[in-house]
Amino acid sequence: MDIIGKLAKELSVKPWQVENTVKMIDEGNTIPFIARYRKELTGELSDTVLRDLNERLSYLRNLEGRKEEVKRLIDEQGKLTEELKAAIDKAEVLQEVEDLYRPYKQKKRTRATIAKEKGLEPLAEIIWRQERTAQTLEELAAPFVNAELKVETVQDAINGALDIIAEQISDNADFRKEIRELTFKNGNIISKGNTEEKSEYQMYYDYCEPVFRIVPHRVLAVNRGEKEKFLTIKIEAPVSRILDYINKNVVAVGSPYRNVLEETVKDAYNRLIAPSIEREIRNELTDKAEEQAIKVFGTNLRNLLLQPPIKGKVVMGFDPAYRTGCKIAVVDETGKLLETVTVYPTPPQSQLEQSKKTMKELIRKYHVEVISIGNGTASRESELFCAEIIKELDKGLHYIIVNEAGASVYSASELAAKEYPDINVSLRGAISIARRLQDPLAELVKIDPKSIGVGQYQHDVTQKRLTETLSGVVEDCVNSVGVDLNTASPSLLQHISGINSAIAKNIVAYREENGKFKSRKELLKVKKLGEKAFEQAAGFLRIPESDNILDNTSVHPESYDAAARLIERSGQSLKALKQKGVTAAIHEIMQMDIEALSKELSVGIPTLKDIIKELQKPGRDPRDEMPKPILMTDVMDIKDLKPGMLLTGTVRNVIDFGAFVDIGVHQDGLVHISELADRFIRRPMDVVQVGDIVKVKVLDVDLDRNRISLSMKGLN
Repeated sequence: MDIIGKLAKELSVKPWQVENTVKMIDEGNTIPFIARYRKELTGELSDTVLRDLNERLSYLRNLEGRKEEVKRLIDEQGKLTEELKAAIDKAEVLQEVEDLYRPYKQKKRTRATIAKEKGLEPLAEIIWRQERTAQTLEELAAPFVNAELKVETVQDAINGALDIIAEQISDNADFRKEIRELTFKNGNIISKGNTEEKSEYQMYYDYCEPVFRIVPHRVLAVNRGEKEKFLTIKIEAPVSRILDYINKNVVAVGSPYRNVLEETVKDAYNRLIAPSIEREIRNELTDKAEEQAIKVFGTNLRNLLLQPPIKGKVVMGFDPAYRTGCKIAVVDETGKLLETVTVYPTPPQSQLEQSKKTMKELIRKYHVEVISIGNGTASRESELFCAEIIKELDKGLHYIIVNEAGASVYSASELAAKEYPDINVSLRGAISIARRLQDPLAELVKIDPKSIGVGQYQHDVTQKRLTETLSGVVEDCVNSVGVDLNTASPSLLQHISGINSAIAKNIVAYREENGKFKSRKELLKVKKLGEKAFEQAAGFLRIPESDNILDNTSVHPESYDAAARLIERSGQSLKALKQKGVTAAIHEIMQMDIEALSKELSVGIPTLKDIIKELQKPGRDPRDEMPKPILMTDVMDIKDLKPGMLLTGTVRNVIDFGAFVDIGVHQDGLVHISELADRFIRRPMDVVQVGDIVKVKVLDVDLDRNRISLSMKGLN
């Protein structure tokens, strides 16, 4: 198989782009490094495309490996013909390879293998050839009766021979491929449940849909319903069409054994083929559904991690609760913990006035500017409580509801214990809630991505596959933003290209022992951080304190010479830029001919453009260009909502059938896919992303079920 050509066709890119990328992957380069610093070699492929390429490359290489293994196993049996070898080489998916290998695979004892042990294979061959003879089938079978081999009667001999033929039909790769396609295109997926039993799966209690039409989220829903014993699922195949197809290819015209062969075809299909084809189709549907769910989760996670930070503000983290009290943590502009306390404004204690007094004292003492409220249990009461305090203080204070998913997981983690060894577990959640507002990326990387609630059916998909994808998303996000080498925690550093957890710890240990890093070159003094790791990591690490302004940009050290000559070309110097700023020099550079400069500096045009962009704003944070979160001062109730009201909200989650939007009433509203835009939408993510600020219109409010229906048509 031409893997390079196949990947180029699948991804709609040039073969040279694939060839260069594959070579770099094989040399041990990371995806973020390739995406950012090898644009000339990849043709500026994005990190998303590169990850897809890497995933498919792994699949195709595994496929080729399996082909070679199957050919070897068949050859060891002396049965590898040129025709079979060509068919295996031509196979494009693993299922085709397994179908071709099926007849030669070592089987457990089956009815057919038992019949072969009884010496009935020659009789099966006679029936299979379907030649007319003067003898009846019973007369042909008579010599095979053998008491020692437990073939007691003529009928036993015939039945055993037909068992061999049934397995032969079942093992035919062409038959299985055609039957699979017929079932997929013309079959229905049937779901049944106990109509007397109430559950979230009631819509699937008497459900039928064509197999080819069922959408991914419904596949995962019925799978879960089946797992939880609420549903029974089966695939209804076009049986008569399938049997006609097999009979046409098995039973010869005028066959003397038509009746027994047609019965054998029916037995082969019902007993051997249908169960495995149903299993294969359901596995295929599940694989595709999982792939889509993981992709949705990955995209949502990316957008959540890249939420713009609220910088330079003192934040109060507010972790709501009832019986155990609300946990409060105040952190300064840099995220440093200032004070923690527990207040009891919610039932059963309801110490409203005492809690207000404590809160106000903290707000005044530390000049708190924003209260970050977790959206968990008692969040509604806590929001009302904080809104009252804001009104009473009248000092420009705001609050915001943040997704607290994973905060409790972090609180009890080994990492949290190391960060705050003297702080009670219950209070660490409030610190996390405060800090994830100041820098969502730095705080959320401390939590297992699966615990961050922006997916659909994330607990129903293959966890290894989910983990690999989400780890890739986290890695891409951390590297796209970059980290401050002198303040980053080990949990953040370990996601940097080329740096593992051991090296991350060594970096922090070096920093603690020797003080702040003064230059990127100093990284080479870190234990276990060699030349290769330095090459992969350096460009993603920022050092604001460095004398070289380039150390605080994403310009890679390998391009420092070109960047310096570029600045000198404009009549400036790097040293002067550090002291006076970059505006004038960059203005000069922007007027120059990029192509001519590229040749003069011996650097590619994409790299040159990146250097110029970085010099325009050293230390820039790409998240700053995104819309800031909505800060609130007052609270609405779901009872205040009326159909037709226009509101502004924040997209909290995007799934296959729509988007959930926080409109400030504690309960997120659903914008169904049909209400996202005035045009037809195939995928909600084509219109909205997690974190988007959108205008919505209230369509319906169901107070009994606590559901809000929204529309974005004609508003954005």
